[in-house]
Amino acid sequence: MRKLTQWVLFSAALLATPAFAEMKIAVLNYQMALLESDAAKKYAVDAEKKFGPQLNKLKTLESDAKRIQDRLVKEGEKMQTAERERLELEFKQKARDFQFQSKELNEAKAVADRDMLKLIKPKLDKAVEEVIKKGSFDLVLEQGSVVEVKPQYDITRQVIERMNQMR
Repeated sequence: MRKLTQWVLFSAALLATPAFAEMKIAVLNYQMALLESDAAKKYAVDAEKKFGPQLNKLKTLESDAKRIQDRLVKEGEKMQTAERERLELEFKQKARDFQFQSKELNEAKAVADRDMLKLIKPKLDKAVEEVIKKGSFDLVLEQGSVVEVKPQYDITRQVIERMNQMR
């Protein structure tokens, strides 16, 4: 709370100074700039191709388990004990397989995402730096820390365009 109060007081002091009126301010949605870049969109398509079959397997496992569970709920009391136990065992196995494969897929996707970020982040940082320098901005705020901004102060599209021009 104390830091928030200090920040508010600091901001108010900046607003009160004549130098603030001369400051050139911009807002950047860093995450949007990253995700909307051509490189990130290409990665998303590639990741869909790479991880799509595993995701389809998971969906199949999930629907099979759901089907077995529904059958157990509807017909469980009418079934013979051996059949019910077989279905319960099959359901548990499918649930375990689902959890294991889901964990593996999530881990593989996280590694791929980190690798992609290692490649794209330097380009994004360079694009941000170039747009800031070209626009002679004195202060650039992350959009998440801003309540509202007029479109002319948002440099996110400029950063995306600059990043897409880089090779």
